[in-house]
Amino acid sequence: MTRTPEEMSPAKKAHHTAKWARTMTKWLVTYTRRKGAKWNLVDFGGETRSEARGIVDLIAIRKDHRQDGPGLKRGDLFEIVLIQTKGGSSPRPTADDLARLKKVARYHRARAIILAEWRRGERIELFKLNGSHWHSVSPDEVFG
Repeated sequence: MTRTPEEMSPAKKAHHTAKWARTMTKWLVTYTRRKGAKWNLVDFGGETRSEARGIVDLIAIRKDHRQDGPGLKRGDLFEIVLIQTKGGSSPRPTADDLARLKKVARYHRARAIILAEWRRGERIELFKLNGSHWHSVSPDEVFG
């Protein structure tokens, strides 16, 4: 028997909205690509498809065919986008979370840090981290 979100316990509701936030983000990234190499998504859900440890929920990665690197050929390098998802009424990342996201992005040389917010009955919204502020972006700007 399927229960509506209003009938779920707060923990089950949080798990449900987090799962849907990841699902909707994957859908958006997959169907945004219009040119270039295909984005591949890595989901870091745990064994029960719940959130796993760590600050990054998803990684979007694709081969970079635009240029050669020193001693490299086209397609040897990658473009990486780190994605954190939020569903329902979960709060945005704290200042400490932002510092961790920036360290991870610097370590892996990610081209962007994206926050994907999803609420039931609404469109998913993407925000790009610039400095210490989130700025709304269209999917085409990041994944087009």
